[in-house]
This record gives sequence, structure tokens and C-alpha cells, in this order.
Amino acid sequence: MTTEYRQFRFQRPPGSTELVLVRHGESAPARFDRPYPFQDGHGDPELAPQGREQADRLAERFKDEHFDAIYVTILRRTAETAAPLAERLGIVPQVEPDLREVHLGEWEGGLLRKHVAEGHPLAVKLYAEQRWDVIPGAESNEQLAERTSTGIRRIAEKHPDQRVLVVAHGGAIGQVLATATGAEPFTFSGSDNASVSVLVVAGERWILRGFNDVSHLR
Repeated sequence: MTTEYRQFRFQRPPGSTELVLVRHGESAPARFDRPYPFQDGHGDPELAPQGREQADRLAERFKDEHFDAIYVTILRRTAETAAPLAERLGIVPQVEPDLREVHLGEWEGGLLRKHVAEGHPLAVKLYAEQRWDVIPGAESNEQLAERTSTGIRRIAEKHPDQRVLVVAHGGAIGQVLATATGAEPFTFSGSDNASVSVLVVAGERWILRGFNDVSHLR
């Protein structure tokens, strides 16, 4: 009898944690006649109507799947994105503050959007150099990497052999995936609102299993 060897199919390593990373839904547009409120120095807009619809579609996608926990950040757009799914699954979201969005220094509160839209020279330099600290007073890539890595490790240590949904931010998720892969362009990859990326954390080994899935939004 001939022995057959099938192709290997990925299996989560024992003790590892599967993190389903979701970028929050679309947030309210920046209007300087109605400035955003601030939370711990960060602009804190609510979800736009489009973002609430995206949150509902996310909940519909995952309503029959198992999660051991749901995490959000200190900023309300993540809590509002997680809320429909959390209600369906009967899970109370926990807060992981170290996965909050990159701090934009003098460009907080919607100024980044304005300057990018208008082609501000520093905005052009920001994307050319792919460094957040081109913005005056902004967090550096290194600071963001250290902070977000701390948040990911903290969650993983609390949930071995479990699956966790984490609703965070585009800059934070990009940096996490850059750390996982060693591919710095992920830092400015610009994952879509309400997109899904998947990361398996097995100690110091971080394994990217999916990126920017928006099939539930089509």
C-alpha cells in the first residue's frame, strides 16, 4: 500500500491566540464649525451613518461564530462598531487602551483629513517617508510599534487557545501587521473601514492569516 502525504493545512499552534482585527466603521466627517470632542488627547468622532451600517454588516457576518472576548479602544468609534455584534453574542467588550489610534500631534481633531485633501506639503512628505512624526508633535512609528505590541501581547496572554475580536484603528492595525511581518509598508497600508484582518499570536511568533477582508460589505 502506497503512503500518501497531503499538503499541510495551517493549524493554530497550541497555546496561541487568534485575533480577528477589525478597523472601526467610517467615522463622522471633520467639520471645523462642529469640532470633534477629544478623549485623552485624541480626536473622538462618532460613527457616520455609513459606519453604523458597516457595523451592522459586521455583526451579520459574525453572528453565528464563536469569540471568547471582544476588545475595543478608549475611542468611541470602536465601541460603536463592536456594539451590534457584542449584543448578538452576549459579550461585554473590554477596553485595551494601547491599541488606540496613532496620536497625530498638532493634526488631531480632523486636521489630518483636511491637510491630506488639500495636498499640504507635510501631508505629501508624510506619505512619501511613511513616518507619522513628520507631523509636528505626532507619535513616532517606533513609539506606536512599542505601544501596540504591548496591547497585542496583553490580550494574547489573557486568551491562550482562544479566539478574540479586536476593534481598533487603521494606523494601529497597520503597525501591528508591520510588526508581525517585518514589512514596514503595512504601517501605511490603509485598511478599509470595517475590514477584517487575522493574526495568530504564538508567543514571539506572530502569523498573519488574513488582511483587509471586506466581503461582508459588498
